[in-house]
Amino acid sequence: MRTPQGMDTRPTTDRIKETLFNILQFDLPGCVFVDLFSGSGGIGIEALSRGAKRAYFIDNDPRAIACIRQNLEFTKFTDRATVLKQDALAALRVLPEERVDLIFLDPPYRQEHEKRALEVLAGMGYVTEETMIVVEAALDTDFSYLAPMGWEVVRKNRYKTNQHIFLRKERSHL
Repeated sequence: MRTPQGMDTRPTTDRIKETLFNILQFDLPGCVFVDLFSGSGGIGIEALSRGAKRAYFIDNDPRAIACIRQNLEFTKFTDRATVLKQDALAALRVLPEERVDLIFLDPPYRQEHEKRALEVLAGMGYVTEETMIVVEAALDTDFSYLAPMGWEVVRKNRYKTNQHIFLRKERSHL
């Protein structure tokens, strides 16, 4: 799997990726998956390899987009993938799905991109009470805004240098 050149992309380590997909394994078959701030596309491609029926790869870096396309060609998943070269928030507003099952966000750390994305996602009809959102973030990221925004933390996994926060819409906010 190729990764984009430069320091703008931090591929999720194999160990963390394995842990993540062990948690999600039963949710993947037949799901619609969104890989937001995709980088190399490794997370979305792993979802496709584990049975996702469709994956959206969203990034605005031309090097990342080229890398994602190469990786999709190499893995032969182009027929089940949609690559969107655009701003993450704009892309979230135009996803052509009635329902999205899993959304993975791995934005640049400490820039509050995840907060802005979650604000948009809170109002999107394709995000249901069943939709799982996973945010990869620095260990010191402040997530105190989640509950007032209508998100419920269902799980947290902390690693040496980062964390995964698993979210769903609170039922009272539907």
